[in-house]
Amino acid sequence: MSLAEKLDKIRSSKLQNQHSTIIVLNAVEDTLRDQKTTFTPTAYFAAIVALLSQSISSSNGVVNKELATSVVYLLDLVTPYVPQPLLRSKFSPILTNLAPTLTYKEAEAPLLRSSIGCLESLLVAQDRAAWDLPQTQIGPRRAMAGLMTLSVDHRPKVRKRAQGALTLVLKTRAPGPALDHPAADMCAEMALRSLSDLATAAGKNKRQRRYGQDHQHDPGLIHALQLVRTITAASGGWPSRKIEPLCEVLLDTSKSNHDYLTTAAFELFEIIFEGMAEESSSAKLPRLLEVIAELQPSHNDSQLLPPWIAVISRGYDVSAQMDPGGTFEKLPELFTRISGFLTSSSHTIRISAAECLVSFMLKCVPHTVLSEPSIYDQKNLEKLGKQATELLSVKYQGAWMEVFTVLGAMFDAVKWRCTHILSEIVKTVGGLRGSESFSGKKEADELIGKAIKAIGPAAVLDLLPLNLATPEVGQPGRAWLLPILRDFVENTTLAHFKTEFLPLSEVVFQRVIDNGQSERSMETKIFETLVQQIWALLPGYCDLPLDLTEAFDQGFAEIVSNLLYKQTDLRADVCKALQRLIDSNNDIVAWDGNDDNLLLYRRVSKAKARENIAYLATFASNMLAVLFNVYSQTLPQHRAFILRCINSFLSITPEKELMETFKKVTAMLESSLDEQSPQTQAEKQQQQKHQDPESKMPPMSYTLMDLVITMALYLPRDSFASLFNMASLIINNDDDAQLQKKAYKLIPRLAGSQRGRVALKERNEDLQQLLLNSARKTSAPARRDRLAAISQIIEFLPATDLHFIPSILSEIVISTKEVNEKARTAAFNVLVLMGETMQRGGTVVNARVSHMPNDASEVQASLEEYFTMVSAGLAGATPHMVSASITALSRILYHFRETLSEVTVTDLVQTMDLFLTSSNREIVQSVLGFVKVSVISLSTALMLPRLETLIPNMMVWSHEHKAHFKAKVKHIIERMIRRFGVEIVNKWCPEDDKKLISNIRKTRERKKRRKEAGDDGEEQVEDGKKKSRFESEYDEAVYGSDESDIGSDISDDEVLGPRKGSKREKGRRTFIVEDEDEPLDLLDRKALANISSTRPLNVRQPPSNKSKAKVNEDGKLLINGDEDDEDAMMMDSGEAGAVSTTEPGDGTLEGGINAYVDAIKGRDAVQKGQRGKLKFSNKKSEHNFEMEIDQAEVKQKITASQQLRGGPKEQRKGLRMEKTRVGRVGKSPRGRSGKRCSKSFRVLC
Repeated sequence: MSLAEKLDKIRSSKLQNQHSTIIVLNAVEDTLRDQKTTFTPTAYFAAIVALLSQSISSSNGVVNKELATSVVYLLDLVTPYVPQPLLRSKFSPILTNLAPTLTYKEAEAPLLRSSIGCLESLLVAQDRAAWDLPQTQIGPRRAMAGLMTLSVDHRPKVRKRAQGALTLVLKTRAPGPALDHPAADMCAEMALRSLSDLATAAGKNKRQRRYGQDHQHDPGLIHALQLVRTITAASGGWPSRKIEPLCEVLLDTSKSNHDYLTTAAFELFEIIFEGMAEESSSAKLPRLLEVIAELQPSHNDSQLLPPWIAVISRGYDVSAQMDPGGTFEKLPELFTRISGFLTSSSHTIRISAAECLVSFMLKCVPHTVLSEPSIYDQKNLEKLGKQATELLSVKYQGAWMEVFTVLGAMFDAVKWRCTHILSEIVKTVGGLRGSESFSGKKEADELIGKAIKAIGPAAVLDLLPLNLATPEVGQPGRAWLLPILRDFVENTTLAHFKTEFLPLSEVVFQRVIDNGQSERSMETKIFETLVQQIWALLPGYCDLPLDLTEAFDQGFAEIVSNLLYKQTDLRADVCKALQRLIDSNNDIVAWDGNDDNLLLYRRVSKAKARENIAYLATFASNMLAVLFNVYSQTLPQHRAFILRCINSFLSITPEKELMETFKKVTAMLESSLDEQSPQTQAEKQQQQKHQDPESKMPPMSYTLMDLVITMALYLPRDSFASLFNMASLIINNDDDAQLQKKAYKLIPRLAGSQRGRVALKERNEDLQQLLLNSARKTSAPARRDRLAAISQIIEFLPATDLHFIPSILSEIVISTKEVNEKARTAAFNVLVLMGETMQRGGTVVNARVSHMPNDASEVQASLEEYFTMVSAGLAGATPHMVSASITALSRILYHFRETLSEVTVTDLVQTMDLFLTSSNREIVQSVLGFVKVSVISLSTALMLPRLETLIPNMMVWSHEHKAHFKAKVKHIIERMIRRFGVEIVNKWCPEDDKKLISNIRKTRERKKRRKEAGDDGEEQVEDGKKKSRFESEYDEAVYGSDESDIGSDISDDEVLGPRKGSKREKGRRTFIVEDEDEPLDLLDRKALANISSTRPLNVRQPPSNKSKAKVNEDGKLLINGDEDDEDAMMMDSGEAGAVSTTEPGDGTLEGGINAYVDAIKGRDAVQKGQRGKLKFSNKKSEHNFEMEIDQAEVKQKITASQQLRGGPKEQRKGLRMEKTRVGRVGKSPRGRSGKRCSKSFRVLC
């Protein structure tokens, strides 16, 4: 905020405490006017300093308190904008005048805060020479002393303002070679002296009287600690020469019974530790840690113990950085001391202790212990192992969840060195995990998983055998280990999988085969699941194995190949394993970090990884043949993982073998294309009609083309000629759209490699001709991939010849009207890319453009020339071309609106204004989109002159309801009102159409009232309709409108491009239709029938007091039974859903009662309104065929009537009654509206 804005805010203030300030400000400005001085910060400063000497004097103090407060407030406001040389020259007189306010005991907080602000601005402006003056002279150091005093003031606002000023001054480094501020030592010394004096006084009073009766020094101590922390943070750490006395004072302060003082002291320790990590004072760290350890609080003190543990953790973290070996020697003792707190009853203490132990293990174990451990290191590790095993005793049972975290960190830190040290832990946790009553199975699984990652699956399975193939007596089976192994096995020996799991897989699979002839039982399913879980381990074993060259031999490769051919369910895991085998070694080769760390964490060097890749390359040719065959036998929806595996093997295949494979594939592709006879579209549809889409295999040419595209990225340059020739033949052949689509994918695929980009650049001219000549043969499915190929060609266009852009431009413009959304998006992206290419400059050789004469002159590429090219489509022969050109202009205008010349934009808007008068709806629809873009993005100065003709021409289409023209116009008018104001829009709006503006105004006012009443600002609509996601329709139209809202076939996101925070929601809301009594079973195959994309209507349920239907022993429904079964003759059957066989007014007794009940309780019943007036309902109900009747009352009346008449008599059937027989129920009659009765009233026989 500028000075003028701040002064205007003061002038317009109506606060009572600003009244005096306004008077002083007006007086200052009147003085400046009389002197004919410009209102500059320097002029204000000079006038206010003159007033300062009148309101405050060094001899008399504050002369006028009210005037002094206003003057100092204005001075504080002005000084940040005054030049620093002027502030340095006026430092002494201003400080002399401000001194009485700083030392005045009765000075109020507003005056002090303003004075502190003035001091802050003055001190920031001082140079090195001023800071060198002693504190005895009037200079910056004396002012800093005053700030230090105010930083411990008892008033919070004054203290906060002073500490903020102190921070800013210390962070502003004075010119000079020193890194610290010149006043940092002085501030640290004063703060330390103040803290020490207050701590000493508090200690004396504590010895003289009980602590509960003396609190006068506690606030001072707290403020002094805050000051020390402020100086430490502002200076980038406490000065090294003052660290030792500060630590002594903090240790004394931390002994206080005041929780806040102790916590604040410990927090300062952490800040000091951060400084010791780099300072020369690290030699004092051991003594400091010893003293802190002696200050251990009570074992169950949940307030003081967690911060003390945190300080210990932080201190030894720094110690491990300075002296790794010495800290590791102390680790067993530290582990024992901190682990004792895990027995505490406080959850907070247990969590703090566990976090401290985790920090010890992760930060205090040096790398040399893992790479080259000494005998002493081994002994320390054994001590740690015994202590960790002790944590699983009954003593620590209440903290086992925290213990599991500590043990997991130990496995992560010690890694493979803990194989024999922590074996008992694995056994114990495995036994706990196998117990059904153990509640911490998730934590136990995580711990066992970390053990598997650290010591390997072989060591863990030796301790916890699976017992699946040959179970031992009394030993439980541990199939639960298989999912854990799948998630955590990595960087281990592949031979273990061959010796442990291959035989197990054969045994289990043999049991599946033995039960294969019989019906699939639960046991068979379990064995099949076990086989899948066993082979799901293979990807983990193939993740950078340590013995790849020994374990992955020819025999294992044959086993894997047979699995790929025969076991379709295992293909995904096997392909993932083969891919990971290659990718993990490639990642090591590409590693940029330190090789020592690589060996430490992955145990495979770069040289070993290169050796592994070279070894795998010897299998590449055969494995590719297997994968190609498997790929050709797999359905398209299950091919993705096979193609990724093929891609990995192609990356390591030798060039010679790769070329041989490529030649074989291309030869097969040519043969397949020759054998494939052309089919008409009708023949293709007829063929697809007789085949199941899910089981249909694509033609062999499709499969081979996919393989060629995958291989293209790794092919040598010698093969590019045949590759481009093959692509040219397929692109120019329009008999097969899918094959043509795949051929276009070759160009973007080649752009993914350096050799491919060079080839595209060299053959750019040939590719341009190929794309231009094949334009008319492009099928609709291939349009998107063709546009992607065009975009790659444009990137490599030479700046000396850009004729390809005008040659292909018409096709790109037409593509913006494609039905496929992705094709439209690609077309818009190509338009923008063309514009950026033209904007960079170059030459357009028009003579080479097909529709231009041979003697056409060359044109320099520019953004304006590009707009001229696109605008040429406005003269198109068809409305479709004109509409597409307008849409294209909308997109590129939005993208280049900031760099395009104003003349071009003005001409463009004027031209579109004329197109609004067109009678073609398709053209006008695109023009409305252009107008919307213009209103949103163009400047107000450019758009205001066009509103005079734009609004009337646009309002003509507000009466057109087709294609949602009225809604579109309303959206644009709303945006105009937001942008330009309702007065301007109303001014140019025709008189007959001003009611639309009135409607918009009333709608906005209604929304404003609703918002003020507490609504959420969103438009509330009827149930089942979508609620607005924005505050108003204007915001929704600008940022969230799409074709579903206004009926357009092109959305704003496509035309305007992706906008931050305005992603379209592709998915719609879904609803679950379920009964109140029984939730929907999502695993049921019929569950999809209960998933609705629209809000389900509330179905009226029959009253709960309706009787249930009677059934016999066979489950048949009884209609006419004995007297004991009278309930079965009721009109409604409750939950069974039987339909009454009598209707109101059908001549029967039941029908008469029904008519009576319907008259007094039905939907058409007369109701009384206000003042006793009768009201009749004319509303049609969706459930007018339902009837709710009091069953008890009806039954009573029927029984009484039958007794009077001598029992039930056979009644004449009504005209609409259906005959029924005992034991059966006929189809439910249709209701009056011709609809069948609802689901709740149907009978299930």
